[in-house]
Amino acid sequence: MKLVQIAGYLGSGKTTLVIALSKGLSRSGLKVAILVNEIGEIPVDGKVIEDYGFTVKDIGGGCICCQIAGNLTRTLRFLGDEQNPDLVIIEPTGMAVPGSIRETVEALNIDIGPTIVLFDTTRSEKLLNYETLKRLISTQIRDADFIALSKIDKVSEDVIEHASEAVSVINPAAGIIRLSTRRGDGVMTLATAVQEVTIKK
Repeated sequence: MKLVQIAGYLGSGKTTLVIALSKGLSRSGLKVAILVNEIGEIPVDGKVIEDYGFTVKDIGGGCICCQIAGNLTRTLRFLGDEQNPDLVIIEPTGMAVPGSIRETVEALNIDIGPTIVLFDTTRSEKLLNYETLKRLISTQIRDADFIALSKIDKVSEDVIEHASEAVSVINPAAGIIRLSTRRGDGVMTLATAVQEVTIKK
């Protein structure tokens, strides 16, 4: 099995993208498992995803990149032994650092697929200029293989261009995808990228 992360700050649209990608990848014949990491007591995102017919494993109680890495390890081993999915999609909490999760998974000899980090274009200035957020957001962006500029249907072309330039400075190697899950922009591009990596043995 291969692992794909869909990361990004709180409210960036991760759950909506997880649902859209999972539906598309399942239709293409891939067996998909989903892990949702919630810091709070009630795994809201997991319940939302289950409403679309997917089996979801909730990993609550803390952030999987630090406090509960052991729980992530046990869950991935269980999935590999019991369900043997082609692909595991992890939706970490918005405070997670994708690189730390990648290190945990690599220690298990699980193949790593792309890390997709969502960047909310409706909050570009806040995410990149508030000192309390800037360090976290920059770290998430640096850890990305693909940066999905989310909610592009809600902002102007100038805002999208500014966001694209800003994230490119932080991570010039990442692919940049314009994403609107409401309209469908970018979803197929990301699904194709994930599928191409997953089917390679």
